[in-house]
Amino acid sequence: MKTKPYRIVMETLNIKGMMKNKHLSDAIRKQKLYEFKRQIRYKCKKYGIEFIEADKWYPSSKMCSSCGAIKKDLRLSDRTYQCECGHEMDRDLNASINLSRYELAN
Repeated sequence: MKTKPYRIVMETLNIKGMMKNKHLSDAIRKQKLYEFKRQIRYKCKKYGIEFIEADKWYPSSKMCSSCGAIKKDLRLSDRTYQCECGHEMDRDLNASINLSRYELAN
């Protein structure tokens, strides 16, 4: 049985800012992120899936998915999100939970 999502939330990235980093710029350029987003939009439209683009300044990585507190000092090297409320989980999983709730927050 095949199932499809009813909604896809994609985060807008600050590509120009990321391209200024000499260590990341080549890898980012090779990813062809614009083409990836274009294809996702096309597939969503084709299959009737809602596509939502989260604002690039939405703190998906810095917000606790449990209590909603924002951790301002989170660095890119921090791979585990630890909140003062005791919530601890993988940073990317925390961000994906926050993005799944994006429409409810805005």
